[in-house]
Amino acid sequence: MRTDVHIVARAGRSPRIRASGGLAVRQTGPDALHLISTAATPLGGDHVDITVEVEEGARLRLSTVAATIALPSRTERTSTMDWTVLVGPGADLAITPMPTIVAADADLVTSTTVHADPTSTVLIDERVQLGRHDEDGGRWTGRLYVDLATEPALRHRLVLDSADTPGAVDQRALLSAFRYPDPVPAAVSARTVAARLRLACGGSLTTVVGRSLTETDEALAGLG
Repeated sequence: MRTDVHIVARAGRSPRIRASGGLAVRQTGPDALHLISTAATPLGGDHVDITVEVEEGARLRLSTVAATIALPSRTERTSTMDWTVLVGPGADLAITPMPTIVAADADLVTSTTVHADPTSTVLIDERVQLGRHDEDGGRWTGRLYVDLATEPALRHRLVLDSADTPGAVDQRALLSAFRYPDPVPAAVSARTVAARLRLACGGSLTTVVGRSLTETDEALAGLG
């Protein structure tokens, strides 16, 4: 299945929405939207393409109503999800979906490309768990590229693999958050795999890895 979602947020009016395939979009507040699954997706072989445009001076809060579960199909295990995010001057965007759960034998590849104006405000929050309760996990690959105007601000790639990663039992959950701008100081945990790194662009990248999403949330709180 192919799923396409295109959202355009404009100051002073309701967002313009176009969606087809396995996702629908509902407006849940003046500047808030939620993605809703209308079919089981992503399954192996599926491709999800989401474009978000936040025009000058607009504000948008985008989330999901439930966790996303990536499953293998009968013939394929790999599914893909691409986000293209455009944020205009003075615009304010936060993308904070519920966690993605990658089931056993599934392989999910995600790519997020952000083009933002230097006067904008951006939060991209991603949370991933390998495996459902008492289940072996699959594999997740995530790429995040951010440009401010024409300058590269971030090039980041992470892989969680329950089969090939040494000590994978301790690396089944991930929290990754890009925030721009962010004046909060850098921080590195001495007890967990958790760090908030300052970026040259004036933003930050926070990465936390743990056994579960509950553990990553606790480690995030410990960063202050």
